[in-house]
Amino acid sequence: MERTNRLAPEPGPLGLILFLLALVMSFPASGQQLTSPPPGASSELDTLVREAMERNPSVVAARNHWEALRHVPTQMRTLPDPQIQLQEFTVGSPKPAAGYETSDFYYTGLGVSQDIPGPGKLRLQAEIAEQDAEIGHHQYEAAQRLAAEKVREAYFELSYLTQTLSLLERSRGELLQVERIAQTRYRLGLTEAQDVLKAQLEATQMLNEIEHHHRAMRQLQAELKAELGRDLDSPDIVVREIEPTQIGLSETRLARAVQENSTDLMVAQAMQERSEKALVLARKSYIPDFTLGYSYEKTGPGFRDYYMLTIGARVPLYFWRKQTPAIEQAALDLAAAQSRTRAEELNSLASAKEQLVTIEASARVLRIYRQGLIPQAEGSLQAALAAYRVAKVDFQTVISAFVDLLNLQQSYYRELADHEIAVARLKQIIGEVQ
Repeated sequence: MERTNRLAPEPGPLGLILFLLALVMSFPASGQQLTSPPPGASSELDTLVREAMERNPSVVAARNHWEALRHVPTQMRTLPDPQIQLQEFTVGSPKPAAGYETSDFYYTGLGVSQDIPGPGKLRLQAEIAEQDAEIGHHQYEAAQRLAAEKVREAYFELSYLTQTLSLLERSRGELLQVERIAQTRYRLGLTEAQDVLKAQLEATQMLNEIEHHHRAMRQLQAELKAELGRDLDSPDIVVREIEPTQIGLSETRLARAVQENSTDLMVAQAMQERSEKALVLARKSYIPDFTLGYSYEKTGPGFRDYYMLTIGARVPLYFWRKQTPAIEQAALDLAAAQSRTRAEELNSLASAKEQLVTIEASARVLRIYRQGLIPQAEGSLQAALAAYRVAKVDFQTVISAFVDLLNLQQSYYRELADHEIAVARLKQIIGEVQ
């Protein structure tokens, strides 16, 4: 690298010692990288979640579908449209009004008829339509929760990348200082060229990782904008550092929350109720549907007019081939819906329990990072630098301690993001965690 090939004035031993001491003091103290995020971080994320729940295209589609289903019950409880009939009856001629003056077989009739479903059928059809609307409502809520979860996950991933990118850039600057120390010691004949090359290699690897971070951040920005319903060329979304969400849920409270708030379980339960009503309606198919008709027939001069009342019924004559199989089908659909409800209950509870276990375990791991691993790694690096200053350890020991600290700090932010993603997934199942 051109920068490392320049010759700098060789400092004396005292200047080298002072430079190394300043470098040791410049490294962050224990926990310095793990400060709490600003108070506004949560409120900004909540604002993005509300935006997604209003503007996400999938949410908008689910809302419109639910609104459309709400118009169906009124249609289903309304009688079929009546039929109006106009009749022209002549004898001996196809011409209208032929024989009007001479034949008492001629008449012009006007009638109306109305189909009347069997008792209770309209009401059950409306109730089934209401269940469809309820299913649509729960699906709309599920779409909102899914959009909220995706926004939170993308936000937490972006926060992780933002924090680790800042950490990499800061660490690379510190590594370049270590590289300068190695160069100075090399010029003084106190170390080998391999130390300088090793420091340069680590700095180059960090540049590669930084570029990967930039690419991943651009991809996540596109995903987040899509979830928010924004144009992809809109300004990038600024994220802040996050902190662990504190929750306290016992298994009993978790099971109750799943029973009361899981949208997937609500959909399954509504579909089961729909199947129950569909079975009742199928059993009513044995009851005939009726047709009521009335007509007025005008005859020729000198003849009396006709009045006709008609009552008809649609008889389920082939019930063993039509109505009975339909009832059996509805009963099997109900049994399937009951099994799906039970399966969804178990799956939702298992998923919620899995996320809760992840959250609890992750919280313990985060405490280990904050209170043990990272402070110990920082102390190890400072000790290695101090020992390297007096030539008690080799350069590889310093680089290893530096890389260990960097990896632990990155792992902390990865664990923090995974912790919050698990919380987001739990919220998707049971709603907001109280």
